[in-house]
Amino acid sequence: MFNRILIANRGEIAVRIIRAAREMGIETVAVYSTADRDSLHTRMADHAICIGPPAASESYLNIPAIISAAEVANVQAIHPGYGFLAENSHFADICRSCNIEFIGPSVDAMRKLGDKVSCREIALAGKVPTSPGSKGKIENEEQALKIAREIGYPVMIKAAAGGGGRGMRIAQNDISLRSGLSSAMAEAKGAFGDSTVYVEKYISNARHIEVQIFGDQEGNVLHLFERDCTMQRRHQKLIEESPSPVLDDESRKRVCQSAVRLARAAGYFSAGTVEFLMGEDKQFYLMEVNTRLQVEHPVTEMVTGLDLVKMQIRVAAGLPLDITQKQITQRGHAIEARINAEDPANRFAPSPGTIQRWELPGGPGVRVDTHCTAGYRVPPNYDSMIAKLIVHQPTREEAITTMQRALSEFRIEPIKTTVPLQQDIMRNADFRQSNVHIHFVEKNMGIG
Repeated sequence: MFNRILIANRGEIAVRIIRAAREMGIETVAVYSTADRDSLHTRMADHAICIGPPAASESYLNIPAIISAAEVANVQAIHPGYGFLAENSHFADICRSCNIEFIGPSVDAMRKLGDKVSCREIALAGKVPTSPGSKGKIENEEQALKIAREIGYPVMIKAAAGGGGRGMRIAQNDISLRSGLSSAMAEAKGAFGDSTVYVEKYISNARHIEVQIFGDQEGNVLHLFERDCTMQRRHQKLIEESPSPVLDDESRKRVCQSAVRLARAAGYFSAGTVEFLMGEDKQFYLMEVNTRLQVEHPVTEMVTGLDLVKMQIRVAAGLPLDITQKQITQRGHAIEARINAEDPANRFAPSPGTIQRWELPGGPGVRVDTHCTAGYRVPPNYDSMIAKLIVHQPTREEAITTMQRALSEFRIEPIKTTVPLQQDIMRNADFRQSNVHIHFVEKNMGIG
């Protein structure tokens, strides 16, 4: 087991990793930008090293600075958290070439599954359900038009690299395909440094169902059941829950086994998430694989009783999984709300600034993951998430009730947050009856 690890991240996920490591008797090294000098993760870690100015490109994305900090601190491993360098196979390769273990999957698996074209090819070979579309990357406009006409409009143009809705366009006809193809490629190039795109059938009124997978270095791969992430805005998740309220036992088994097949085919180990769209016909279609820990991993932890961060650290150290598939069960219902410093009433404009009042909810079945305190200044340089509120109760109805109560207890002033919107979602009759799809918030709740 490792004696000391470095956390190449910030915010609540850095705090989360520090806590898990401390319970395992592992020393932690935090890295921080000058904007985060007084952040909670720098105070909680055993050691803290400044790696640059506020701009992420000069600090949290600065590979030489992070590797230098790791070598100075004499760490044995680096945990990347999520975001920043978490899915950067080049970073993982550099870590291991410097004899520092990367707490995550192998470089080969990251490259195979992180690239959506490669992932789709592996899925097709392994009979993992995929939507009709191109088998590989789109080489030119004529090829894209030919495929779109064969599978029928509407189609989705998607970037092979990255995610979060960037490099994605919906095309309803030849004209929109031509314009969407060029703009999607340009956006993908700017965001991910890779203009590669592919085309697939657009699944209307879909639900977003993802499966948590976990493997060890001995070839064992398990699933930790599914999460339903349908409540989102412009591909940014607002609410996640487990189990999905619309899956029966057979469909749950089918999608979870498909995720495991894909992970095994890629030789995957550590935590990962296989994301699917589920159409109105209840059929599943592979969307992408996230080769890292997810923001919404606490939902899975609550219903399974497993600590995914500790599992990641053990597997990275070469230890086998100490649990079998039959031992993993879903207990009760968990819901997570991502609390962002954004103003839903003003087109989700960022709301940075100093938090003067900070009161958190509590009580039975309530968990809050955060790095914020009263007096904390939310910087404008990074992702706007300031907390995750997770509730766990025996039934979905009870979980919704607890989430409503917990959201009402938040006191965050003077910055704006997404709490009012999430309260509206909890009250929404269609949400409560599970009659929603991935565009529901924009189309039915007056949120553009």
